Amino acid sequence: MIGTVLCYVLLPAARLLWALRDAFFTCRKNVLLAKNTSTQIEGIFGATRGKSVPEEQEALLQQWLEEGAENLSASESAPAVGKASVTLTSDWLEGSELLMTSLSDLNSAPEVTWCAGQQLTELHALASSEPQDHEVTELAKLPAEETVAVAGNAPWAAVVPQMDHQIAGCATIDVEVQNEDPAVLAWSLAHSAETAPTEPPAWPIQDTVQFCSLAAEVPYHEILWRDWEDLSVQPCVLEQVSRNTPLFEFQVMSYNILAQDLVEQGLDLYLHCHPDILNWNYRLPNLLQEIQHWDPDVLCLQEVQENHYWEQLEPTFKEMGFACFYKRRTGTKTDGCAVCYKHSRFQLISLSPIEYFRPGLDILNRDNVGLVLLLQPLLPEGLDLKAVSPLCVANTHVLFNPRRGDIKLAQMALLLAEIDKIAKTTEGSYYPVILCGDLNSVPDSPLYKFIRNGELSYHGMPAWKVSGQEDFSQQLYSRKLLAPLWPSSLGITDNCQYVTLYQPKKSGRRKYSRDFLLQFHFCDVACERPPQLVLLEGVTDAKPDRPAHWPKPAAMVKDPDPQPFVPRSSGIIQHGLNLTSVYSHFLPQRGRPEVTTMPMGLGATVDYIFYSAEPVENGSRGGRRLYRDGALKLLGRLSLLSEDVLLLANGLPNPFCSSDHLCLLASFGLEISSLKEGCQ
Repeated sequence: MIGTVLCYVLLPAARLLWALRDAFFTCRKNVLLAKNTSTQIEGIFGATRGKSVPEEQEALLQQWLEEGAENLSASESAPAVGKASVTLTSDWLEGSELLMTSLSDLNSAPEVTWCAGQQLTELHALASSEPQDHEVTELAKLPAEETVAVAGNAPWAAVVPQMDHQIAGCATIDVEVQNEDPAVLAWSLAHSAETAPTEPPAWPIQDTVQFCSLAAEVPYHEILWRDWEDLSVQPCVLEQVSRNTPLFEFQVMSYNILAQDLVEQGLDLYLHCHPDILNWNYRLPNLLQEIQHWDPDVLCLQEVQENHYWEQLEPTFKEMGFACFYKRRTGTKTDGCAVCYKHSRFQLISLSPIEYFRPGLDILNRDNVGLVLLLQPLLPEGLDLKAVSPLCVANTHVLFNPRRGDIKLAQMALLLAEIDKIAKTTEGSYYPVILCGDLNSVPDSPLYKFIRNGELSYHGMPAWKVSGQEDFSQQLYSRKLLAPLWPSSLGITDNCQYVTLYQPKKSGRRKYSRDFLLQFHFCDVACERPPQLVLLEGVTDAKPDRPAHWPKPAAMVKDPDPQPFVPRSSGIIQHGLNLTSVYSHFLPQRGRPEVTTMPMGLGATVDYIFYSAEPVENGSRGGRRLYRDGALKLLGRLSLLSEDVLLLANGLPNPFCSSDHLCLLASFGLEISSLKEGCQ
């Protein structure tokens, strides 16, 4: 009997403590946001901070109090089995933001340690106490929710997750709240911050929406922890250090930040999220906080809503030292791509916005866009006699539609042709290239292999197979790719180069001159009688003689103005940029694939950072070309997460990650050479 009663008592108490702990760290996140040095972030956060509870909500809470007091008088209320006290203050634990702080660091704070010890002591007290008979009787009478506090005439309630059994008693909690967090429905605060500990009765809270429960043993702050992987110990980098060759180090971030218009147009995709965490006023400070924490030198963003960019993002990024460029999607779309770079570290050489839409071409009838920049790294003082190569940075968001792989390939061909034009040197080689974006294709899909291996044989391939997003093999009819993939009028060769760059055209040229064509009238081939030709006297039996004034045979004359011949392969497209991925797309420690997004609760990798490398001679493994670092070296990367870990955090977005994608971050080193050596 005692064991049964303890189960009834301890389980609700433990769940309550975990709910308090989550709310504790949520409030801390808000405190840190308020302390942020960025005036723009403070302004945005301040606009939603300190708001009073709406009158309807306050009246409803007051009604709950009155109903609870009527149902249970003070003399009949069940005795409190225990109390849990938590104090939240604003002057605790300075340091990194919540998302980047591990649980072990949080527990080292004096306030946290004290609170945890106090809760543990009280929990042991609960376990050691033996309930009386009248307490056991009350178990069947109490509701499933638990009233946890009353603050003077400003009541607030914490909702405990619904359980299959009733709970005994009430826990009174003294909380000094600094900030209101709309993302956590369990904490609804009123005007006053002063608390008066009382023993209120319990009452049911109806029609309460709750977040999906987390595993109690793994809180958010450990779930979303991402490690920095130091790759500077690789042999190629160590060899560079041994030669005492300096490197220009910089960081690149690629991030699909989820445009608010797309959220509101596709709410069915975010049914697992509470509406408050989908609000732009909540999401924006989180996104800015994350970007400001990692402080990249180059920032490539996708799904950037146009009005948010001009009104909020660009002003904030400029305060952070970025120069920004934006390209909205064509048509009626309201979002696009942005590329920002620290003007203290790079200088713009050229900018090329790309529109993939081509009127009249079915294969290019979508509104996706891209940006290609050529940047000159700025060396610090003291390196006047040194030089560093320009860097080409590209950013794009490829079409999502899993069934139209033909469009995805054509869009990528246009982007690669633009990169080929911008990044090519006068000697015919390429400056280092970094390609970022949401490519809406999974690793080892044909599109991914095309980018990484530089070649793809596509003729006869089902269009849905190109991106590997979904399997439509069971359908009776599916679109197949036929060669050539795009018409020659597009001006792109199958080598993903512009025709004008493939073979320059001379000015004032004509296709063929009349005199040149007349030379073939009496050529040797034309004057030979075909063997199958019926012999007719006077008609087919004579061989014409070339008149004296007639031009010489074509074999003896060169056309001074030939039309360039553009080779079209039989279903094969190629490029020569030698790109490899920053990420390996697999987590060896967990034995699971990496994930960058969670559509409908299913993890997938669709976001990438590719960079220039040198192919290993005769190097291939399982159909994958092998690379080694060249002038551009990968020094580190921010680890990704697996699907099971993100599921514990209720998927994406969640209260701590405000996009349905994870950000990608990589650190690079670009070789610095002396001026006499030049730079390529």
